[in-house]
Amino acid sequence: MNVYRTRTGLRHQFRDVLNFYYPACIDTSVGGYVAQLDERDGHVYDSQTRHLVATARGVHNFSLGVLADGPDWCRYAAEHGLRFLSTAHWDADREGYDWLLDGREPTDRTRYCYGHAFALLAGARAHQAGIPGGRAELERAFDVLEERFWEPEHGLYADQATSDWELEPYRGQNANMHACEALLSAYEATGEDQFLERAYTVAARFTREVTSATDGLLWEHYAEDWEPDLSYNAEEPRHQFRPPGYQPGHHAEWAKLLALLADYRSEPWLIERAVELFDAAVDLGWDDEHGGLYYTVEADGEPIVPDKYGWVHTEAIGASALLSRHDDAYVDWYDRLWEHSLEHLRNPKYGNWYERLTRDHERDDPNHGPEVEPGYHPLTNAWLAMRALEEGGLE
Repeated sequence: MNVYRTRTGLRHQFRDVLNFYYPACIDTSVGGYVAQLDERDGHVYDSQTRHLVATARGVHNFSLGVLADGPDWCRYAAEHGLRFLSTAHWDADREGYDWLLDGREPTDRTRYCYGHAFALLAGARAHQAGIPGGRAELERAFDVLEERFWEPEHGLYADQATSDWELEPYRGQNANMHACEALLSAYEATGEDQFLERAYTVAARFTREVTSATDGLLWEHYAEDWEPDLSYNAEEPRHQFRPPGYQPGHHAEWAKLLALLADYRSEPWLIERAVELFDAAVDLGWDDEHGGLYYTVEADGEPIVPDKYGWVHTEAIGASALLSRHDDAYVDWYDRLWEHSLEHLRNPKYGNWYERLTRDHERDDPNHGPEVEPGYHPLTNAWLAMRALEEGGLE
């Protein structure tokens, strides 16, 4: 049997990822986390850059470590990161989180909804774990999201603004998906309905209404009126943050979020739509020749960027785990995804996950950059798989 259908196996995965980043990620001079660890051997390749998303994800990860009865140092590590998030990243004059720092000096003060959503997620998980200051950060991040990004006429969040809060016309799927995730986490941490209601509004508006313009599939890029911009970045298929095409990984990620929402709102459409989105992810995205899920595809499944990303597979693992509570057919996908990931995407020596491989699972560059994800996807989805296991799934 798949060892990751046991709590012991999942806890080992969880601890392996935490152990890869700690203590190397802790910086006691500048502060915050050094998130730029080489995915092959863990050496630090950039000790100065501080990225808002990497900081927030680090706080989230170590807070999950506390909640999962992980190593004692998880509490210290979460407190350490939260202090940096609430001071160095926070621009008190303009009341927003700075996107990129060199040490403690801002180098990019663009306001991204995506980054503020992760600040909310960090505050929520820290509060849930009993980390001092978590509740305050949760409230501050939520207030900014509501006051600066929320557009009630659309029932969704705007995407990006200048440092002085002039909104850009671009609207995006990804920021709203992660806002939904953070809002759900805030609800789980506080029990307050305002967070659940906002998460539900975003999920229903995007996955039921906006997607009707693209036959139920999740397009990534939109104009101000939330009409899909089907030509966006068409000439840049490998754009780092906003590639064209449909992303199987985001279909699986939304399936996961809808399955979580269904735990709190007993409305049949939530699981029905989650199933549709997961099935679309694997129907369009699975590579029958080499295995694994493509990064981006056309509406007919023709790959645009056929690379295999670690985060895509961990999200599909989490989604299939949660869906297995409703239909045991998804256990087969859970096992298949783990089998593929263990063979290709998970570092066999350290237990961390590789960011990106080619279609046939070769590494064509070292995947070095400031925009790292310090274990957030594998940790989150191991956590959710443990939850599914406890609730009768994965049998």
